[in-house]
Amino acid sequence: MTLFVFFSSSTVAWLSFLFMLLAFMDHSTAVRTAAASDNLKREARRVCSEARKKKNGDFLSIWNYDGKIAYNDIIKATEDFDIKYCIGTGKFGSVYKARLPTGRVVALKKLHSVEAEEPAFINSFMNEVHVLSKIRHRNIVKLHGFCLYKQNMFLVYEYMKRGSLFCVLRNGNEAAQLGWNKRISIIEGIAHALSYMHHDCNPPIVHRDVTTSNVLLDMEMKASVSDFGIARLLYPDSSNQTEIAGTFGYIAPEYAYTTALTEKGDVYSFGVVVLETIMGRHPPEIISLVSSPCPPSSSSWRSVMLKDVLDSRLSAPDNGLIITKVSSSVVLVLTLALACLRSEPKSRPTMMMVCRQLLLPRTPLRQPLHSISIQQLVNQEIFVLDKH
Repeated sequence: MTLFVFFSSSTVAWLSFLFMLLAFMDHSTAVRTAAASDNLKREARRVCSEARKKKNGDFLSIWNYDGKIAYNDIIKATEDFDIKYCIGTGKFGSVYKARLPTGRVVALKKLHSVEAEEPAFINSFMNEVHVLSKIRHRNIVKLHGFCLYKQNMFLVYEYMKRGSLFCVLRNGNEAAQLGWNKRISIIEGIAHALSYMHHDCNPPIVHRDVTTSNVLLDMEMKASVSDFGIARLLYPDSSNQTEIAGTFGYIAPEYAYTTALTEKGDVYSFGVVVLETIMGRHPPEIISLVSSPCPPSSSSWRSVMLKDVLDSRLSAPDNGLIITKVSSSVVLVLTLALACLRSEPKSRPTMMMVCRQLLLPRTPLRQPLHSISIQQLVNQEIFVLDKH
């Protein structure tokens, strides 16, 4: 039997409660995971049955946007998930673009059929529904619904036409159109999403895989954080231990020696994403310099100038002038990024502090942008960050 659920306000609260119970269960074995999945299906069928009575008997219309949406509509829209509709592939599945009969275009994240019975993949699927059913934020991708079925296990998201920030930065034409102001706006959007997750959700949510691949852009280049498959809730009365997870190059260095999960891992990953957004490429050499427990020599820093790390596909943000708002913004976000990359987690700012700093009025630069070194940003000689 196919279980197909689209969210409405009446189902979100129930899903949050159900998945909170499942979060306490041990899904470490296939048997336990299967049992959890079966329980989920039984409970969801019961709720759907109740919803059907309230929705004039329509089992597949728990949906608060365009009315009736059925499982068969999804299959028809993708021609049974034909590869020509595939717009991306990740660790846990593939993403398809589908135009529903209502005209709405959605993105479907489908678990690979061969792996849909694996505990890790089922956990990821359930975890993503759990987390995204709890949160609503303009910079977090919207989950419209989900389907639990042996051969078709998928999530239904809002469609982000521009795709991932990673792909945009690696496309010469698209990257050239992504000017400094748009990049700053994207960075601000990511910061607000993470601050919301860390400080406005109860319990706090840690994403654990903040990368440019997991930042999606709409037509207006508004950023939305996506892929919550390995996200975790930080319960106050728990040790919050975890295994190493995430994407190489974005994982905080402390996870090499500790399993304690904190929001500071996301802060570190955010710093990497900011550098990548401003530089137009992944910045391993700067990351290694900043994140090293042993401070690099001053000569190492002095040899790295700010102007040399900016994306060369764009004109310099100051256009040869000392005082411009955009040049101040670029210097500020890079100063914040370098603070986020500190090797000691406690010395990194919180995402709330980052957002507060981004909201402050920009002060004019005291020297030409081309003369500023990375060392000056690390030492906060240009912008002194608020520690409160």
